[in-house]
Amino acid sequence: MENIELINKLNYSGELDFEEFKHLLSTYDQKDFEYAKELAAKITKKIFGNKIYIRGLIEISSYCKNDCYYCGLRRSNLKAVRYRLNKDEILLSCKEGYKLGFRTFVLQGGEDLYYQDELMVDIIKSIRQLYPDCAITLSLGEKSKETYKKYYDAGANRYLLRHETYNEDHYYMLHPHSMSFKKRIECLHNLKEIGFQTGCGFMVGSYHQTIDHLVNDLLFIKELKPEMVGVGPYLVHHDTPFKDLKNGKLNQTLFILSIIRIMTKDVLLPATTALATLDSNGRIEGIKHGCNVVMPNLSPQEVREKYLLYDNKAIIGQEASEGLKELIETLRYNGYEVVYQRGDYCKFDYKG
Repeated sequence: MENIELINKLNYSGELDFEEFKHLLSTYDQKDFEYAKELAAKITKKIFGNKIYIRGLIEISSYCKNDCYYCGLRRSNLKAVRYRLNKDEILLSCKEGYKLGFRTFVLQGGEDLYYQDELMVDIIKSIRQLYPDCAITLSLGEKSKETYKKYYDAGANRYLLRHETYNEDHYYMLHPHSMSFKKRIECLHNLKEIGFQTGCGFMVGSYHQTIDHLVNDLLFIKELKPEMVGVGPYLVHHDTPFKDLKNGKLNQTLFILSIIRIMTKDVLLPATTALATLDSNGRIEGIKHGCNVVMPNLSPQEVREKYLLYDNKAIIGQEASEGLKELIETLRYNGYEVVYQRGDYCKFDYKG
């Protein structure tokens, strides 16, 4: 079957088998790339119109107990500059974001043991009480099911936890054996069971990643049925064991974003900071390939450059709340409208 036929099959049936996905990802050419882009854009427009949902990102801590080999915040990186925001600083970031129109706050951080359940629940409850019309998204790593339930009951709506790879051998090429592939996947299922709008995702171009690994990732997304998928290029950090590797490729990442949009139809799909870091036009290209979420940074300016997952992270201009006007103008110029609503996931019965 030709690749365009495979893309059409994916569009109409919502699935391909392993070998079909492998053929598509291994052999697509520029014509296939453009066809997937156009189809992904068509699907996105039919479901969401020209709306791009905006989220306010608050990076609450650069401390992390984990030692993931690819991450600049890994525990063993003694050169990393550490910080953590207290409750008042987090609430102040929310206050500033609310004034700017943000109605979703994304609290993201390393797995910092400072934020015990009692403190995190207090922070979530305070945000919920102060901003009852806002969605609260968390991205704080692996927790017990009981802790996730406490977060949910306190008022959090969404949780982002990238699975990174759905291949156990590959997982341990990226993470030490003190971490657990099975636990990571179990966490995602627990989040779904509790009722969170759940996000998974992976890096394109990570160490020893093969086409087979990428196919497994796509099949896992199909199985999990997440409400959100976070996919971006792998980017190198100079103080990690992977310092001599190359960054992931822009076009491969964009093609996979298009394929995810075609496969999942109504998923919330961010144009990540990593895309904008890899290429100055990466964010808008992501949107043209099916992305429909952007997340400018609301963190205090003095800490943004300390939250360095990878080198040369884009932290100014349209990546920051101060550049919101510029971001809106760029999106408008390209035919898109920024909307501030919560933009909750809503299952859409798409008929191609």
